[in-house]
Amino acid sequence: MSAAKLIVGNWKMNGLLSDSQPRVEALKSAASGKFEMVLCPPATLVQACGWWLKGSAVKTGGQDCHAQPSGAFTGNVSAQMLKDIGCAYVIVGHSERRQYHKETSADVAEKAKAAHAAGLVAIICIGETDEERTAGRANDVVSKQLAESVPAGATPENTVIAYEPVWAIGTGKVASTDDIKGIHALIRDKSAVKAKILYGGSVKGSNAAEILHLPNVDGVLVGGASLKAEEFLAIASAA
Repeated sequence: MSAAKLIVGNWKMNGLLSDSQPRVEALKSAASGKFEMVLCPPATLVQACGWWLKGSAVKTGGQDCHAQPSGAFTGNVSAQMLKDIGCAYVIVGHSERRQYHKETSADVAEKAKAAHAAGLVAIICIGETDEERTAGRANDVVSKQLAESVPAGATPENTVIAYEPVWAIGTGKVASTDDIKGIHALIRDKSAVKAKILYGGSVKGSNAAEILHLPNVDGVLVGGASLKAEEFLAIASAA
């Protein structure tokens, strides 16, 4: 497992071809031995971002993939398709997919398995809701999702675990350092795969240094702040 911090930007359903090139090309300056940077734009922009980032150290990734390599699945994108247009990574199991598309951990494991078969690194997301946290079930929920979402054959080379407390995504709330240390230590202890563990949830330039230097935090998964090149670079520079 590389010691360099992994900085992943998830644009979610944001960005058009007409306005994305300047912010993407601004990331070309991000080459650094302290961190690795991955940009996961919408599927419509993945190939263009790869062109704009050509010659840089920044890699591209997808935000989701189907568990099957091809077939009659209208509107879906396979891991092989992402690999074909230059992706190195793909996010699977994001809480928004689990919530809005009713994806189960078993579904996530199948998608991660497909990603591995295509030669992609799967960024597997896990995390508890506010209701689960308030009920004192955070450790149990995270442990169960971890056990059920990581497929057989996962290795530190093809898998990244992203802990994203659902209550901190896009809310401005950030888990306390004790919360992050506790859950990341739990994941490190429970996971048979000694993969990198990312933290995600309202990460920004002002709190990135504190988060990135906590024990067992190997990088961050950044949402809204990754849409602003200056802010995203500030987060990476804090590694």
